[in-house]
Amino acid sequence: MEVLENFNLKNFNTFHVSAHARYFVNANNLDCLQAALDFARRKSLPFMLIGQGSNLLFRENYPGLVIEMNIRGRELVGQEEEHWLVKAYCGENWHEFVQWCLEHQYYGLENLSLIPGTVGAAPVQNIGAYGVELCDTLVSLEALDVETGKLQTFTNEDCHFGYRHSVFKGELKDRYIIYCVTFSLNKTGQVNTSYGSLAKALADVPEQDITPELVARTVCDIRSSKLPSHNILGNAGSFFWNPIVPLAEFENLQTAFPDIVGYRDGDKVKIAAAWLIEQAGWKGHREGDVGVHQDHALVLVNHGTATGAELVDLSERIQRSVHDKFGIHLTPEVRII
Repeated sequence: MEVLENFNLKNFNTFHVSAHARYFVNANNLDCLQAALDFARRKSLPFMLIGQGSNLLFRENYPGLVIEMNIRGRELVGQEEEHWLVKAYCGENWHEFVQWCLEHQYYGLENLSLIPGTVGAAPVQNIGAYGVELCDTLVSLEALDVETGKLQTFTNEDCHFGYRHSVFKGELKDRYIIYCVTFSLNKTGQVNTSYGSLAKALADVPEQDITPELVARTVCDIRSSKLPSHNILGNAGSFFWNPIVPLAEFENLQTAFPDIVGYRDGDKVKIAAAWLIEQAGWKGHREGDVGVHQDHALVLVNHGTATGAELVDLSERIQRSVHDKFGIHLTPEVRII
């Protein structure tokens, strides 16, 4: 195990902000990961895991050990009558894994194409897009107990999945490190095109011609048209969650703001955070190298040499102005370190 000191994390976060870790380890196998955890314990260091840094914003330098999760591998491990059982390890690039599944005709993840990050990070917040969530296909996962160094198996039910939530964000936060994930994927191409923008994009395609591969390409096209590539413009995609409010509160807001955008789910409504931010006047805002994307108000961007502290300051001002105008608190989706 090679331990690097005073390591610049600029290339390990999609905002491309400079921040230094006191120590850094590239963990490319389980033994290396366990050794890195032992190193942190011996030195009484805080530690954090990093995949591709797609949901991180470093406000300042990190005083402990950063462990890059780089354990790779993907394989077919079994089958059922209508499903393949496919395992992927935590360091696999999520989008590349989805594409690999499509190439092998393992279907069910195509709506989740082009989501940044790694396989290991995906269950933590139960990633979802275009009418599909990770929990729809996850069978089980293995996670490393940080205290004992032993692997434990979690079933889908054990993970307590919810909207962008799992037990690993709740009661078991920081207690386990996801090592590998097993999925149950369809043998036949059963597509899900129920989500509004996806259905609209495919409206002119005959139903029999809509394949999982076409769904994946369409999702990539939609995502690319909405969100800037972090390779060109530093960002982490959506910065805030879409707030969820009781139906009665939404109806009161609708009276004052007839054009407010919301999506009802039972007795609650998910409000479009991008609409709130745009109405508060932030869309396209720029000061120095920090700003809000000109085409998507939910995306904060680094135009060049912005610092994490500057981006956090901007996010907090957006929160205050949205609260002042609508009485709604926006919660960051991005993890701020």
